[in-house]
Amino acid sequence: MARLIIMGPPGSGKGTQAEHIARHFGIPAISTGELFRTHVGDKTELGAEASGYMDRGDFVPDHVTTAMLRARLEEADAADGFLLDGYPRTVIQIGALDEMLADRQQTLEVVLELTAPDDELLARILRRAQEQGRADDTEPAIQRRLELYRDETQPVLTAYSHRGILLSIDGSGQPETITKAAIAALEGSLAG
Repeated sequence: MARLIIMGPPGSGKGTQAEHIARHFGIPAISTGELFRTHVGDKTELGAEASGYMDRGDFVPDHVTTAMLRARLEEADAADGFLLDGYPRTVIQIGALDEMLADRQQTLEVVLELTAPDDELLARILRRAQEQGRADDTEPAIQRRLELYRDETQPVLTAYSHRGILLSIDGSGQPETITKAAIAALEGSLAG
């Protein structure tokens, strides 16, 4: 089984690729966004806490996100592997994930980063916004989200690069081509 993380800027196709990769390896794709929606929908205590932040457009604090993830990783389908999408987002969360895995005598195997030029990311998000009627996806807002992503996640990517488990894949082009390249690179990395 595989214990993986997928990372990528807004518009990189991370959610789509996470589904295909998780299905290929027979592991659950665990998205923090989905965890938030589930907890809020189920009216859990953590969901109520997260909801206040989400309603204000703020990031859900590390301790809430980590508690949700800890509970999700204890579910049977994640016992032998998982693909995390949206966690860790900060260096503090890296430490929390390390602790969760150490408690289970497990380690993280590969962090897959999807990369793409800003102009392609911008075009994808604007196209999606038009298709879905999302008025909040304006060019300045998208540029800001790309900057925030870089500022926030660069330390996470750097930390995993120092560990020698960061694998970068070109996320440009057709989704099927990207999926094939990602799976081939992951299989090569996991075998080595």
